[in-house]
Amino acid sequence: MSRSLPEKLDLGDYLQSFSSFFARPKPVAMEGDTHLHHRFIIALSKAEIPEPPQVPELTDRLMRLEKQGVLGLEEIFDFIRMIRYFNRLRALGLPEPAGSWIAEIEVPDEVAQIGSFFTDEGELNPEKEPELADIAEALRRNRESIRETLYGLTRSERLRDYLVDQQLHLQNGEEALLVRGGFSSVLKATVVGRSSGGFFYVIPEKVRSLKERESELLSRREAIHWRYAREFSQVLHRWERFLRYLDRQFDRFDHYQARVRFARAKDYEFVLPGKGREVILREFAHPALENLVPVSIDIRRPIVLITGVNAGGKTMLLKSILSAVWMSRYLLPFRCNAAETKIGHYRNIEAIIDDPQSVKNDISTFAGRMLEFSRLFREREALVGVDEIELGTDADEAASLFRVLLEELKAREMTFIVTTHHKRLASLLAGEEDVELIAALYDEERRRPTFTYLEGTIGKSYAFETAERYGIPRSIVARARELFGEDKERLNELIEHSTRLEAQMRSRIAELEESTEELRRKEARLRELEEKMREEQRKVLATLENRYNAATKRALAALKKVENAEARRLLNEAHRHKNRAKLKEPESEIPTLKPGDRVRYRSHTAEVLSLKEKEAMIAVDGMKMRVPLKELRPAPETPKPKAPRPKKSTDIRVEKGERAALHIKLLGMRAEEAEEALDAFLSDALLHGISEVEIIHGTGTGVLAKVVSEYLKRHPKVKHFYRMPGNMGATIAEL
Repeated sequence: MSRSLPEKLDLGDYLQSFSSFFARPKPVAMEGDTHLHHRFIIALSKAEIPEPPQVPELTDRLMRLEKQGVLGLEEIFDFIRMIRYFNRLRALGLPEPAGSWIAEIEVPDEVAQIGSFFTDEGELNPEKEPELADIAEALRRNRESIRETLYGLTRSERLRDYLVDQQLHLQNGEEALLVRGGFSSVLKATVVGRSSGGFFYVIPEKVRSLKERESELLSRREAIHWRYAREFSQVLHRWERFLRYLDRQFDRFDHYQARVRFARAKDYEFVLPGKGREVILREFAHPALENLVPVSIDIRRPIVLITGVNAGGKTMLLKSILSAVWMSRYLLPFRCNAAETKIGHYRNIEAIIDDPQSVKNDISTFAGRMLEFSRLFREREALVGVDEIELGTDADEAASLFRVLLEELKAREMTFIVTTHHKRLASLLAGEEDVELIAALYDEERRRPTFTYLEGTIGKSYAFETAERYGIPRSIVARARELFGEDKERLNELIEHSTRLEAQMRSRIAELEESTEELRRKEARLRELEEKMREEQRKVLATLENRYNAATKRALAALKKVENAEARRLLNEAHRHKNRAKLKEPESEIPTLKPGDRVRYRSHTAEVLSLKEKEAMIAVDGMKMRVPLKELRPAPETPKPKAPRPKKSTDIRVEKGERAALHIKLLGMRAEEAEEALDAFLSDALLHGISEVEIIHGTGTGVLAKVVSEYLKRHPKVKHFYRMPGNMGATIAEL
């Protein structure tokens, strides 16, 4: 009997552990849209989900309700437990889209009313039926009477000689005394059993009447239970379709919560299958193995051939790849770097791993393999894993045959993961573009497999080394090497040497790439720091200049009122000191740029639109401006989204000084001149962070005022503008 795919992939214990998180047994597969299921699982991963109640399969009960059958109270309570669980989930306010889905499950009032008749333990609520409370109290008193009567008899002087012990024994569910033969002379009782020592279990007549009273009370309680069960079943019959819907939703949520809680318990990740035919694993660990070297591998070609050391992990690599695809297909979590792991979509997964030889059916190993391959011609878009592909026949003949088979099946959009010890098939397929070679690496010094893999090369089998490792005498291994031949041994050594060199080369390349990337990051940080310091320097200078200008303005105002020659001399000297103290910008190298380059202009990131001599037209924050090339720096290499360009913009040169003006005079300008000057003025104000400016256009005929208003309406950075009151011929604009 052939094993199932999870068993072939050693996922039996994994599935058993996962299934323990279900509220009731079910297959792991979920019907419906995988992408939609993934959205719900990720949403629920962000919330604390209460453990669902253990509810049995309800199909039989639903069929009985459909036929107007009567369910027992315990059977009815299982539906109530599901309803209460969904009510609890609704109260939690789960993240979307899970919250909206749970909110849509509205319980009919009639069904909800039934829930109020049950306690948390599933018993009928005595507050809803007072007679049940009376019966419960009567049963309690009656049982106390039975116990007191029996204990009284154990202390009786007349019965002392006949009692085996003074304990109460349960016999067929009833409390009884254990007595010796001849007890009938002192006690009227009914024998209900005998012990292995020949003694008698008896129930005294005094207790018999109390037992009959208990049976009567239990019958009354049973009658009440039956009445309620019949009434509740009639209501549930009317809402049988809703209960079927509720049962399906419970199963669906059970799938979700089991995956979420299982992933948390094991620290696993979810990987959603994509649309391609690739398998990219990063730090993947097969759940059946502990202390395993994580697998990181890229599979982008239709045929992957894994060669190399015996007992070096070729089969485990094959099973790891198939397992990752299978678990991803059913949204089962596993250990990996989910951010970098990508798994494609395959219509089916096949594992040709077991030895198919069968004495019963007279099938040899090779014949069984041919039978399994013949079935693949009915498949399309499948992922197929084949372990020891040449098993059961001559390796050279099998290599030629399987090469043709793989090429034919590849045309059916199938992907193959193949392991082999033999070099013939690898050499036949090595030159194909659609074939990926992977070698299992071996630590020759320690004579142990490393369970790591190198892509793009053929691995040596290390049969002789493995034989010595497992106890075969060296003399025998040496004779085998002689028979194997010097030429073939030299070929193996060349394969081993090339594999080792390639591994060292790739390791060195990875180190160099990491060092280069670190240097790039440091260079970018230095550029950002330099630009930040320059910007801070400009701000400090602007602040000092503003303070200086304000001070000189106040001094000039004072001089207008009272002329003072000494004060005038000191003011002129201050002007001379200011001009000498101006900080000269260091001569910077003019960068080599071209249109389309990303650059840094002061604290802004911009795009070069055009170049002219020592100036460049750039786009920054939705505006165009012409600036000197020496003020530009190459932007960091990390790509950033380009700022959207406005539909209309004015192409003018902006001469930005050390500080921006707070007002502009447009008096006497033509409409086009006024628009150009206004655009340059607003651009300069925006770059300096000014939030409010004044535009003086005069009164006159009103043409300039209209031009200003129309321009401000369509400018993307103008929040609001208004005319100065009193017909002052000026407009205030807020940026």
